[in-house]
Amino acid sequence: MTEKKLSGLWLDQNKAVVVKNHDAQNAFKFFLCSPLKATVQHGNSSEKAENNAEQTNKAKYFKEISHLLTNSEEVYVTGPGKIQEEFKAYLHDTPQFKNLKITLDTAQQMSDEEVLEKVKNYYGE
Repeated sequence: MTEKKLSGLWLDQNKAVVVKNHDAQNAFKFFLCSPLKATVQHGNSSEKAENNAEQTNKAKYFKEISHLLTNSEEVYVTGPGKIQEEFKAYLHDTPQFKNLKITLDTAQQMSDEEVLEKVKNYYGE
């Protein structure tokens, strides 16, 4: 078992499942954090207002996810689409995470337990 503080997550536009092997202080074994849901607003009066709301909600979503990654030394990110690339860019634009090692992958919808297993296998646990 490694002493490094490792994290992994599966995310799409609506949900993020975070797995990590550490809490605030210690490194133990991998565990699931509570899944995070993205805020989605409907019924905006204009396309511009809808786009602004979407960007604001995405930033809030990314901030909530990144809070769970605090103190991680390495992060494995998987999921469908391009949101992983957006999240990687968000982390590297955040001073606290700018030197974080981030590995991107793609995967279709997975159960929380499948995410846990995929992250453990990625890190060889």
